[in-house]
Formats: sequence, structure tokens, C-alpha cells
Amino acid sequence: MRRSLALLAATLLTGVCAVPALAVDGDEGFTITDPRITESSGLAASRLHPGVYWTHNDQDNGPYLYAVDGATGRTVARVSLAGIGTPRDVEAISIGPDNRIYVGDIGDNLGGTWPYVWIYELPEPTELRDQTVEAKQYVVKYDDGPRDAESMVVHPKTGRVYIIDKQEDGGHLYEGPAELSTSGSNVFKRSAAVDLWATDAAFSPDGEQLTVRGYLGGLYYDWNDGRPTREGRISVPLGQGESVTYTIDGKKLLLGMEGANSAVKAQDAPGGEPSATSSGGGGAAASSEGSDGTTLKIGGAAAVLVVLAGVFGLRRVFRRS
Repeated sequence: MRRSLALLAATLLTGVCAVPALAVDGDEGFTITDPRITESSGLAASRLHPGVYWTHNDQDNGPYLYAVDGATGRTVARVSLAGIGTPRDVEAISIGPDNRIYVGDIGDNLGGTWPYVWIYELPEPTELRDQTVEAKQYVVKYDDGPRDAESMVVHPKTGRVYIIDKQEDGGHLYEGPAELSTSGSNVFKRSAAVDLWATDAAFSPDGEQLTVRGYLGGLYYDWNDGRPTREGRISVPLGQGESVTYTIDGKKLLLGMEGANSAVKAQDAPGGEPSATSSGGGGAAASSEGSDGTTLKIGGAAAVLVVLAGVFGLRRVFRRS
């Protein structure tokens, strides 16, 4: 998404609080170097190819997925989706059982006016090379009418798909059918409140934990067999944060940003013991309460951005997301 906050953040933070990208492996974070990836809006850790992360642009000139090597940040494969229509606003990616990739074309920058959105499903390629893969296309509707959403997750054990709508005052988790169908519409039903302006979400590899991120912070839940219980908060890197995934061992969260040469930051997964190598920022940090009720950890230069964002109206910047 082409929002002005990305430009504001880049202007204020470049050269002031820049942190060198950690490119040892995906568990320590990396920087996406492919010039074709300028609006990374989703992130999913491959189980078939450990150390590889799937991403996609928010708006693109084609139905493409990119496999990025977490050790180098370089693209090792671009997959073109066949058998689907023209994507409108691709916002999320998740990997379900049997290494099936799900892609959420669920955004609605017009404020929730499209009567339906789409989910695409395809097998994860066993060989990482540029190729075209046939995908299934599912029509999705909500039981309470159209809405904007950026978060879609697939439970790693049951394969059920969930969507979280994006609302400034907090959204809701929507549960899809037990199995998606290519014929007719798949109605997603509201099942639980999510107290966050959500931009992405991810299940832990064991399916026991759900983490939801926003621009200013995040929350994690005990999944509790589909009756999520809020457990706590997470901090997020400051900026236009659009993606989150767990590493395949479940020990780390990777949090991505939009923009060219975007950084993917690593931090300890919530609920575990913090490690000395966790990279959520760097340097001394202060804690500030975000407008979505979450805790944001910020350093000196980032604090300047928060103040200026308040002056110029951060909420208005994001309103047309």
C-alpha cells in the first residue's frame, strides 16, 4: 500500500536510528533485496524449504509469489499463479497442512465495499525455481457484510482458514468453513473479538498460539481450540508493518515491513524465555502505549517520529489503508 507514512518514516529514520540488517539466517532477521518486491504485505515460513520465506506485493502487475532466502535476503524463486483471475489487493499468505500455500486477496481499500474477496490455494513447489503453478480460487463472503481485511491465517493442524478484519477500533476473527469450496461462496462467520487494528497474523507451528500484529503493536492469544484467549502484548518495529510469521521451530517471530529493501526483524516468540540475540530494535528503548492498546518499544529517533505522527494525525494517515 502506498501510504505517506512510509515516506515520513524513511525521511526521519534513515541515518538516525538505522540498525544493520542481520543476514546470518532467517531466524535472526534479514533484508529483502529484490527490487521487484516493494510492498511486501505477507510473510510465511516454508516448512518444505527451511530458511525460505514466502512473500508477495500488496499491488502488483501479476499474480506472483516470491521465495526469499532468509540467509541472504535474495529471491530464490518467483511463482506465477495460474487458473485464477486478476488479483485486486493481496494482503496475506499462510501455509497449511501438507505444505499448501494460501494467499489472501482480501484487502478492500474502498472501505469494505466489494461484495466478495478471494483466497487462492496452491501446492508449495518442491523445487525452488521460477515457474507457474496452478491454483484454486475460492470466493469469500462474510456473514455480516463486506469489510476490509489484511490478516488471513490457516491452522497448521486442521487446515481451517481464518480472517481478521481491519478496523481502527478493533476487529473480529472470522472462521471459514471446515473445507473451502471452489463452487459458490464460502461464508466466513464472526467468531471472536480481536482488540487490534490488525495488519497481519500468524499461528505458531503447533497451532496453540495466535499472534496478531498492527502498526503500533501486537497481541498474542492462546488458541484454545478456536476460542482464543488474550495472553499478552508484543512490541513491533516502528513503521509500516504489514507482516508476521513464526520461524518453523516456533522460537522466533519475524516481522516485516513494506518498502524497497525492507527489513524483516526477528524477536523471541511471545510466552517464552527471551534470548540474548533477539533483535527487536537495538539500543536503549522506552515503552509507549499505542493507540490500539498495545505496547510499542521505541528509541530516541523513533520517539520523534511518534510525536510528529501524533501532530500530523497518524490515524488519518492510516485511515485509507
